[in-house]
Amino acid sequence: MSSRLSIGNGLPISKTQDEGRLAELGYNQELKRELFSYGLNSGGPGVMSIGWLVVTFFTIFVGSSMAEILSQIPTSGGPYFWAYILSPPDKAPFFAWITGWFNLLGQIAVTSGIDFGLASLISTTAAVTNDYHPTGGKTLGILAIILISHVAVNMFSIKKLRYMIYVSIILNTVGVGSLAIAVLCKAQTLQSGTFVFLKFVDGTGPEGSGWSERASPAYVALLGILMPQYTILGYDASAHLCEETKRAVRDAPLGLVSSVLASGVVGFLVLLALLFSIQDLEAVRQSPQPVLKILTDACGDRGGMVLMALAMLCIWHCGLFSLTSNSRMMFAFARDGGIPHCLHIIDTRFKCPVRTILFGATCSFLLVLPVLGSQAALAGTTSIATIGLYISYGIPIALTLVYPGNFKRGPFRLGFLSRPVGFIACLWIAFITVILCLPNYTPVTLDTLNYTPVALGVTTVFALGSWVLWARKWFTGRCRNHCRICIRQLDFLGEEMMVRTDSSGNGWVQPSSHGNGGRYTRNGIFGTGRKENPNDKRWVINFHPQWRKLQLTQ
Repeated sequence: MSSRLSIGNGLPISKTQDEGRLAELGYNQELKRELFSYGLNSGGPGVMSIGWLVVTFFTIFVGSSMAEILSQIPTSGGPYFWAYILSPPDKAPFFAWITGWFNLLGQIAVTSGIDFGLASLISTTAAVTNDYHPTGGKTLGILAIILISHVAVNMFSIKKLRYMIYVSIILNTVGVGSLAIAVLCKAQTLQSGTFVFLKFVDGTGPEGSGWSERASPAYVALLGILMPQYTILGYDASAHLCEETKRAVRDAPLGLVSSVLASGVVGFLVLLALLFSIQDLEAVRQSPQPVLKILTDACGDRGGMVLMALAMLCIWHCGLFSLTSNSRMMFAFARDGGIPHCLHIIDTRFKCPVRTILFGATCSFLLVLPVLGSQAALAGTTSIATIGLYISYGIPIALTLVYPGNFKRGPFRLGFLSRPVGFIACLWIAFITVILCLPNYTPVTLDTLNYTPVALGVTTVFALGSWVLWARKWFTGRCRNHCRICIRQLDFLGEEMMVRTDSSGNGWVQPSSHGNGGRYTRNGIFGTGRKENPNDKRWVINFHPQWRKLQLTQ
């Protein structure tokens, strides 16, 4: 179901054929901070390896529930539009607003985290290998260059950008696989399975007074599993790009689930390769760049630098597609009135939402400016990436449990497992939200304070406060002037449709290859559909302003 995001430009729907099967490929949207060092000090190799499996297992529940919803509601708006459709009519705008803002800020923070992580990686690697002296200003300069490069590439149309997808797939499979094999083969000695899966390290405070002593080892283990949770993130890209995907009701959900599985499996294999290849654990823990230390110890200085450059290239591609997903979410949110409508513009020259690309990159840069004054403040702002996105994932999942009558499943179905999977997904999201807010280091000072609760509080106050003060007076949760797009968002079949209306306001919907009809809206108002006679492929739509959901009668 690949539109060009210009579906509302007055062109017939038949003009919106496939310009790239983007979302179905599934992106590894990964938040890259210095997470490896965090993991080594928050439980060590044992917690890192076992924790990765645990996080992957429960993230599959979240991804599966999201995929089932996406199959019903394939829209670039993603979670916020899901929340609108799945909630009661009188509460729909509220849930859409709250979900949209958590998702928006999470999207921006993800892009910031990936690109600032890459900038920091480049800066510290240069400092380790030569006389370069990194500073906050220099790192911000590197970040600006990275974001500019991502903006430039995202200016390409989807038809051209999809070739970058293929390059990214090769890098993240063949390239990452080659890295894992190389480091394992070149390492002088390999650690034992006991070291990789059972070795516990508490680096959360001064020697002998970490959280394992002040609280318990279990507390440190809980902190340690956040490393994979920070990493396996942003897989809602398949939703934000589904309007540029052919047969999105089928392929986009598969892309979402496969993205979670690929991130979990490939990431686990690379993690194992690095842990088995550690030569000196204390030296790696004390290194300013532990991954580079492992690579150079195993493959030598030159070989380690080549592998590190490969890793940087993979991270660059993650940042590139994070901005792609970010811009599409902003495009949809602007279309539905959540942010200024001037951002809902497709550039006729580049055939992409240039304004949201520029706006997303600018916001991502501004979000990391606290690095000039406080690394702790930066950690708090980037932590909202995980909490913001997962809360926006959890709200529509919870709505399917609370209001099951509003959830009409699409082709991707979990069957009788749907509600149990959704319930487990909600419990996991609530669990990691609490864990993310706990203090990571002891003693707790202004420099070691976990600012995640502050970032979460600011986001919550803004979302709720803005709703109470002004948004509730005008935000309706969806655009009222793009019936063609609404068909794309709500069509179960994922097929192209021909639409006609007459002077009385009735509409005919003709599926291109199916005779069992589809959903249709006119000026944001839903109606019922029926066939005038059994042999007629046309469906007559009667609009009812008081209804939000379409009921098809055959």
